[in-house]
Amino acid sequence: MTSTNRPRPRAILRIHFHPAERSEELYGQLLAVVDGVSSRVEPLPADWSAYVDLTGALTYWGRDVEGLVAVIRLRLLALHGVPSSAGAGPTRSIAAIAADLTPPGAATVIRDDPYEIAAFLRTRPASALPGIGTKTARTLARYGITTVGDIADSRLHTLQRILGTTAARQAHDRAHGIDERPVAPGAAPRTLSTRHRFDHDELDTDQHHRAVLGLAQELGRRLRASDEIAQALTLTVTYADRTQTTRSRSLAEPTAHTPALAAAARELLTGLGLQRARVRTLAVRAERLHSAEHATRQLTFDDRDDRLRRLETALDKATTRYGPGIAGAASTYPGAG
Repeated sequence: MTSTNRPRPRAILRIHFHPAERSEELYGQLLAVVDGVSSRVEPLPADWSAYVDLTGALTYWGRDVEGLVAVIRLRLLALHGVPSSAGAGPTRSIAAIAADLTPPGAATVIRDDPYEIAAFLRTRPASALPGIGTKTARTLARYGITTVGDIADSRLHTLQRILGTTAARQAHDRAHGIDERPVAPGAAPRTLSTRHRFDHDELDTDQHHRAVLGLAQELGRRLRASDEIAQALTLTVTYADRTQTTRSRSLAEPTAHTPALAAAARELLTGLGLQRARVRTLAVRAERLHSAEHATRQLTFDDRDDRLRRLETALDKATTRYGPGIAGAASTYPGAG
């Protein structure tokens, strides 16, 4: 185990929230509960989680990591009825891996002990290490490197030939339990959400698509009304048994343009393959919002996009005057092609 240049012992928590229904307001309330224990909270709204630096809070509360994690999880359940899962360890990487392995209603804590860290990390698949995606894991596997332990045992210059200098150093350090990245406290980035609840649990995929297109249209209208653009889109599907699936996608360019939002939402929905799913609720959330004055557009010789944007402006004015549902993109209505 390499121990040189290790940061001072830390206690980092990665906590995932598992509410029955999601809303921007509820997410903020859950963050406030966590903030009441430690003010060093880094929100991760895309997957309803957060990093929390508990290092200073341990002394303040006079508890160990297990005890403080239990306090946070109990408060979330008592105040909002929201179960959670959590992983904690001396680094962000270890906390993230532990959290990914932990089911809702439980917590996994890895102590800042070299032997415990090694025992936890070494048997994990290489893809469990933050920064090692599926494609990189396949590349490593071609060289017989399939576990985090294999990465730790590999010579750095060997990894550099496979992954490149920066990625190899990062993977090598994290495989040894070294990760100096701090928790970056801050408010949750502003988001806009809209949802559609079906009158009955809906099996018809055409109805799913019409609902999602309608939600994208509503998000676009609200973004343009607030003079904002979104950098990412998240789709959440709630099924008849109240379980949920969430998928997110970064947009090709920040936008409030309905066709771009609708295309991204449609791709997210199609990727879920809901042919036999009984869907109760669909929700679409625009994320990482900022002022539209920072928007950029790809220039083309086709004026179709300009015409669509002029149409969009006209539809927005009609909606403002007559109310939602008066006008919109034809593809959001029944019978549209």
